Amino acid sequence: METLKKLFPFSFREASVNNLVVSIIVYIVVSVVVGLVLGLLAKIPLIGWIFSIVRTLVALYCLIGIALAVLYFLKVIK
Repeated sequence: METLKKLFPFSFREASVNNLVVSIIVYIVVSVVVGLVLGLLAKIPLIGWIFSIVRTLVALYCLIGIALAVLYFLKVIK
């Protein structure tokens, strides 16, 4: 559990509605901004596939972060 807390710092903040909303907004903004930037870089012919993989990993990280934030808020995980 300590490893998860280090990897997803915004997901394990004090369990309040404000912190939950802020965490979700942070993950969504990061996902959108990184997705747009890496989406543009993915059009580069030879190394575009690397940027596509990184974009997918960032989107997955943000999705997992949102899920952990909600589970922590609902006290399913501690």
